[in-house]
Amino acid sequence: MRAMRIRTPASVEGLYLDRADAPPPGPGEIRVHIRAASLNFRDALVVGGVFPARDGLIPLSDGAGEVVAVGPGVTGFAVGDAVVSTFHPTWADGHVERSELTASPGGPADGYACDHATRSVSHFTRAPRGLSHAESATLTCAGVTAWRALVTDAQVRPGATVLVLGTGGVSLFALQFAKAAGATVIATSSSVEKLGKLKALGADHVINYRETEKWGEAVLALTGGLGVDHIVEVGGPHTMGQSCIAARTGGHIAIVGAVGGFDIDTLPFAIVQAKRLRLQAVTVGSRRDQTDMVRAIEANGIRPVIDSHFPLERLGDAFRHMQAGGPFGKICIQL
Repeated sequence: MRAMRIRTPASVEGLYLDRADAPPPGPGEIRVHIRAASLNFRDALVVGGVFPARDGLIPLSDGAGEVVAVGPGVTGFAVGDAVVSTFHPTWADGHVERSELTASPGGPADGYACDHATRSVSHFTRAPRGLSHAESATLTCAGVTAWRALVTDAQVRPGATVLVLGTGGVSLFALQFAKAAGATVIATSSSVEKLGKLKALGADHVINYRETEKWGEAVLALTGGLGVDHIVEVGGPHTMGQSCIAARTGGHIAIVGAVGGFDIDTLPFAIVQAKRLRLQAVTVGSRRDQTDMVRAIEANGIRPVIDSHFPLERLGDAFRHMQAGGPFGKICIQL
């Protein structure tokens, strides 16, 4: 099979096309013809050498396709089933120790920038009915992260207020899940064009954070001075201060990432304490989170937002497109 690999020291320029084996499935395993994959911010950190990666690693945590063979003892999957990969194959449900989360595809384990993959059944769930392979391939990391943040952890309810930051994959899924739950959504962007797209996707209010530097106060104004119940915080230290200002007393802030960088190491402790804020880190989610999300996507007719498609051979160009900062939605790889 074809596979893109990382050559160390890792860089986008060091990606190379190679061959790899996908053996017949053994007991408890399935072989999947990978039809599509997608890119995440985390993948860019792996390919860019920020996160450690072994020489020859196959990148990309998100893959979708169809089952082409099943091993002995496999139940729940059959040849022809449409499936999507899981981010934490060893995290079935409930509590898990950090030390157990060591098998994530795309680093440290091989990912899905390849034609075929033979893995244990825990590495996949069924894909949502009605979605293309490319749409399903957007769910593993960004979709499950948004679901875990808002549904599993925050338990968002109808009438709640939710703030999402920017137009990355997690934020767009969070907007869609929040609207499906009956919440009011405030979204931010620095692009007038993207603000219009956020409104079209269902955002009730939008804020241009480039024009409104103190956007936390703008959120307060939109909520009558109360603040929002839930925030999906993807910016990291650079945006946490404004998020805390925007939050309601007792509000929940899901700490997802730091797309704005890690070079600031401060926390507005006084605001966090005074507002009794609940800060909860999110590291994607469990296999159960993914199966619950799949059912919700089917029930609500949610369609993932895709920005663009690239062939496997142009994986480097796909990452360069991501780094340029212009995408709205997920960047997919067609295999």
